[in-house]
Amino acid sequence: MTGRFGQPFWVVPLAIAGLVALFGWWGNRRLRQTIEEELKADLTATLNANVTALEIWTTNQTKLATALAEEPRVQTLAIRVLEAFDQSGGDSKKLLALPEVEELCNYLRPRLNKVGYGMANLVSTNLVVVANSMRGRFRPVTPVYDEHLARFSELFASGQPILITPFKPKRPPDAGFRAGARQTRGAEFARRFDNSVPSRERATNDFPGSERPPPPELARIRRGDVTLMQVAAPIHDNTGVVRGALALIINPDAEFTRILSVARSGKSGETYAFDQHGLLISRSRFDDQLKKMGLIEDRPDASSALNLRLTDPGIDPPKRLNPQDAASASRPLTRIVADAAAGGNRVDVNPSRDYRGVPVVGAWRWLPQLGFGVATQIDADEAFQSLRVLKFLFIILVLLLMLCSTGMFVFSYLNVTWRRRLSEAELKLKQLGQYTLEEKIGEGGMGVVYRARHALMRRETAVKLLLPDRADPESIERFEREVCLTCRLTHPNTIQVYDYGHTPEGIFYYAMEYLHGLNLHQLVARFGPQPEGRVVHILTQICDALAEAHALGLVHRDIKPANVFLCDRGGVADCVKVLDFGLVREYLDANREPVYLTATRSDQERRSQRSAQ
Repeated sequence: MTGRFGQPFWVVPLAIAGLVALFGWWGNRRLRQTIEEELKADLTATLNANVTALEIWTTNQTKLATALAEEPRVQTLAIRVLEAFDQSGGDSKKLLALPEVEELCNYLRPRLNKVGYGMANLVSTNLVVVANSMRGRFRPVTPVYDEHLARFSELFASGQPILITPFKPKRPPDAGFRAGARQTRGAEFARRFDNSVPSRERATNDFPGSERPPPPELARIRRGDVTLMQVAAPIHDNTGVVRGALALIINPDAEFTRILSVARSGKSGETYAFDQHGLLISRSRFDDQLKKMGLIEDRPDASSALNLRLTDPGIDPPKRLNPQDAASASRPLTRIVADAAAGGNRVDVNPSRDYRGVPVVGAWRWLPQLGFGVATQIDADEAFQSLRVLKFLFIILVLLLMLCSTGMFVFSYLNVTWRRRLSEAELKLKQLGQYTLEEKIGEGGMGVVYRARHALMRRETAVKLLLPDRADPESIERFEREVCLTCRLTHPNTIQVYDYGHTPEGIFYYAMEYLHGLNLHQLVARFGPQPEGRVVHILTQICDALAEAHALGLVHRDIKPANVFLCDRGGVADCVKVLDFGLVREYLDANREPVYLTATRSDQERRSQRSAQ
């Protein structure tokens, strides 16, 4: 099965498959670049939207806290309570007996409920909580948490409001603090804080250098069931001196986490916040999955906020983990969190494992003014899903084309094989004119040779014919030329042609004498070099046969051992027959006389013939 230009049909789908594969590779690269650019833009836009929303929200919170702290009634009552606290020496009973404490709490409660705050604390410059708005549930003279000392010291030093990131409230220590002890503690902390970190380099979540707990201990300290945030504003007296701070308690799940969960991409996109130690301070989208993995407690009210350190599990996907073992505490932070905690601000679409062990792509930013980092990420499988689908379709298309090519190749091969066998079978059963084909005795580039027998003369004959799968115009023309030129030769050392013609089916053939013997190539291969006398005898006959051809203006142009046949004719041994005049060329002048070539022209003809072959 061949095409118009002699090429097999099965090459066409194979070539198309190659082109499709090449186009698929190029298209995959271009599509991946386009998807990566769009993904970077989407991640950056989502991150910017969340960061902007957080900044707007924190600005509103600080404005509300400042407005409440600057109300004349709040300032008056708060300063009286703070002065009474200093005069009482930190006596809890005396503070509870003050009417200003109850009056301040009663004034704050309706205002706090109106703006959505849970309660408020009044903090002295000695870093002690001296009052709050909870009726009957407050133990006065409570120290500020150690992890919040830096932030309140910053507030008292700068006179500006602060935001304290989500934390887990701890059980307050027993009463018994003295005012002098608190003053010493506050002064010592302020000295340590000022000496440990320059003010221009301090982050909002920085701890004093000598009291910073390591990350695993920090995670343990903050564990619990309740999550809180604080926004605190300074309370000034009439001279502008900071006398204390009003700290408003916020439920982060109601606002902080909800802001980060609004702009989510697809089924796996999420935005979360974390502190400088890699502790998650907002709720994860995958709390149920984290419970199954053992990363957080499997309880209905358990949350990942402040209970999960964002470390790389090291395997994908991870098995069930125990966050309390030593290996969990020593695991490094995920690449996104580690880079953000170091001050990084970028977007990366090269997948890396997140805290679940799932490859993700994302964008992240550290917010020094807020003291925490924010990251937006999405599972790599979902991000590149369209690319995987297209790649799958290309692979299927290439495989189908290759399968089609293979099927056409097999069909073409079987078709040619069966056509040849069928032609041979038909030829064996048919008469080529007066000749009955008996046995196939050879096959070459020009055609197939059969031993045949003439119907009337009963003479053995060699019939050479062209099979249908080789019957192109060029082959037929060459075949006929060989026959016509050979028929003009009558020398006894030239193969004799008896007849030629076409069958009704269009098969071209000619009949020539059938020879018993072997050619010179076979003779030398079997018996080696021959005696000089025998060689001279053979060459003489070859020359006689060629002399007749040359006298008629014919040049054989393909004399070789395989085309010189030795046979026994009429009892005469070593009778030579020159075969295969298929490359004969005729050289005659205008008067039909032979033209004798010069040596140079003859050499050029031979070189031309070799190049054509």
